[in-house]
Amino acid sequence: MNTFEDFNLSKQLSNAIDDLGFEQSTPIQQEAFPVILSGKDVVGIAQTGTGKTFAYMLPILHGLKFSKQVPPRVLVIVPTRELVMQVVEQIERFAKYINVRVLGVFGESNINTQRQFCAQGTDIIVATPGRLYDLAIARDLQLKSITKLVIDEVDVMLDLGFRTQLTNIFDLLPNRRQNIMFSATMTEEVDTLIDDFFTSPSKISIAISGTPLNNIDQQCYAVKNFYTKVNLLAHLLSDKNEFSKVLVFVSNKKVADRLFDCLTSSYSSSLCIIHSNKSQNFRIRSVEEFETGEKRILIATDVMARGLDLNKITHVINFDTPNYPENYIHRIGRTGRAEQQGKSILFYTDKEEEKKNAVEALMKYKIPVIDFPEGVEITNELAPEERPRVIENTHHRNSKADVSGTSFHEKKEKNQKVNKGGSYQKKIAIKYKKAQTRGGKNYNNKKK
Repeated sequence: MNTFEDFNLSKQLSNAIDDLGFEQSTPIQQEAFPVILSGKDVVGIAQTGTGKTFAYMLPILHGLKFSKQVPPRVLVIVPTRELVMQVVEQIERFAKYINVRVLGVFGESNINTQRQFCAQGTDIIVATPGRLYDLAIARDLQLKSITKLVIDEVDVMLDLGFRTQLTNIFDLLPNRRQNIMFSATMTEEVDTLIDDFFTSPSKISIAISGTPLNNIDQQCYAVKNFYTKVNLLAHLLSDKNEFSKVLVFVSNKKVADRLFDCLTSSYSSSLCIIHSNKSQNFRIRSVEEFETGEKRILIATDVMARGLDLNKITHVINFDTPNYPENYIHRIGRTGRAEQQGKSILFYTDKEEEKKNAVEALMKYKIPVIDFPEGVEITNELAPEERPRVIENTHHRNSKADVSGTSFHEKKEKNQKVNKGGSYQKKIAIKYKKAQTRGGKNYNNKKK
């Protein structure tokens, strides 16, 4: 089964596929189509760029009948706002000739507008967990008609701490439903989620996550420190013809901002950035400028770049070596898509060499090391996280080793008294002939 004709699709779906220019189905699409169509729970493991969205949406659209009901019948949960927008766009392209209503909801957008759209009715809703739960709890969105639940990029969702939100959403869904889950990697958390909520799922695994894609040329540079990495990156990016569309990965938002600031003086007109601290409009604009070619360099964190379907990326540059070797696979999977040739470059310091070794062990592949280019400045300047930690010697006055001095002296005897409680106060009262009250406990005895 290599062509979509073997799926026996409706004429409307076939025409949409022809318009998209798809000729051959991918392995994950071939494996997933009959299983999802059968109604069984499905767990799909496949790398990014293998056509996962089409793999689960094609059989769903094939079996989705026309309906005028208001509550949705299909729910797709994804981790980020950007992915919501992308999946909605893809579904609309797949369903070009089908009367299907698709709605995307996500945070950092007007919830009242989304309430109005929900009230108008939809067949398929694509959502991030937080906003979906808010709408459901407020009863603006009814989930009791959901027959098919899709959780896409579930490993990212769990990494972001969405386990509680997912569990709460499951409680609002009908028990009789088909569960479909797609992930790039299998973790203990993913396994636990499957055991808790899936019923004897069929597992489809296409291309083990540690297997490097054959059409990606991998290289690496041994680099002294952060600012030397900046100098090396600036040197490579100076070749506009070779590095015409570059995705630069960094480990966190702070490093992303610092790197952006370092490159701005040389590449301000070619540079954009995306991470979760940026506003929604800023992120959308950055992705659009990069995709259209207005900007040729995009700096991104792992979470923000997962699931983005960016075309014709010439190079993926790993500015740092990821803490988890699986993330390296996700990163380089951004290039070499649709059977095009891609290139990836890894920068690593001495402290990151162990992480690089873990990546190579996972892939069972030794990344070729390239000689450091002549003319690139090797600096001794260190980034904040690279500087040695200064441990302060805290001085405790109660230490036995302390020696009393002018700033420390023993209390005088009269000041060393301690609180002896109520009985002591009564003795003082007797000593100084304080008048007894008739309510006193020993008044009658003392009178005798």
